[in-house]
Amino acid sequence: MAEITAQQVKELREKTGAGMMDCKRALTENAGDITKAIEWLRQKGITSAEKKASRVAAEGMIGSYIHTGSRIGVLVEVNCETDFVARREEFKKLVNDVAMQIAACPNVEYVKVADIPAEISAKEKEIEMGRDDLANKPDNIKEKIVAGRIEKRLKELSLLDQPFIRDQNISIEELIKQAIAALGENIQVRRFQRFVLGEGIEKEETDFAAEVAAQMGQKAPEPVAAAPQVEEKAPEPAAKDNPPAKGKKKK
Repeated sequence: MAEITAQQVKELREKTGAGMMDCKRALTENAGDITKAIEWLRQKGITSAEKKASRVAAEGMIGSYIHTGSRIGVLVEVNCETDFVARREEFKKLVNDVAMQIAACPNVEYVKVADIPAEISAKEKEIEMGRDDLANKPDNIKEKIVAGRIEKRLKELSLLDQPFIRDQNISIEELIKQAIAALGENIQVRRFQRFVLGEGIEKEETDFAAEVAAQMGQKAPEPVAAAPQVEEKAPEPAAKDNPPAKGKKKK
């Protein structure tokens, strides 16, 4: 029988939100395999985060984050069950971490994959099925490749599937599960909005000199015409001196 370490128990507890003894038992039953232990807990209905997911979470807070330079801003609503937990520093830190994550992920548009409309999935499938690198693949192989690519693409749009910017070894979903285990309440990201300064606005190019003159109530200076170029002529060759006429001799 494999020896179960405290570090393994801690890791499983952070991933699932289950109790310490349940985690130890799950690891023991599965020879220390974390993945199998997670499945075992789910089968037994022990996973704490999943149990709490059905409970109403109507409290919480709306967090905000403005990135340096004030060019990117985020608003995010994170819910919990009680205002007591909403006031705790651990919960506030979680909300701030989630807001910063959204600011750092320009491609994220949805909280989770399940929120992505079916038409987007269908469009992605259409694009992938038409790629040149799959043209000569058998249909069954093509379907598997396309399914894998679509899954990857949809996860790129999902906030919960993003690697946490402070710890790339866990996802945002796992970060929230850790908070559920620590705070003992159902916690959910409900919605968010990411703002980028000037996004969607076509900037009109203007003549700076004319703009300044208009503000001062003056006529913009006319552009200076280029001076006409004078064609330089080659100098004419100098005329040869004619010899002086000879005078007549006096008789």
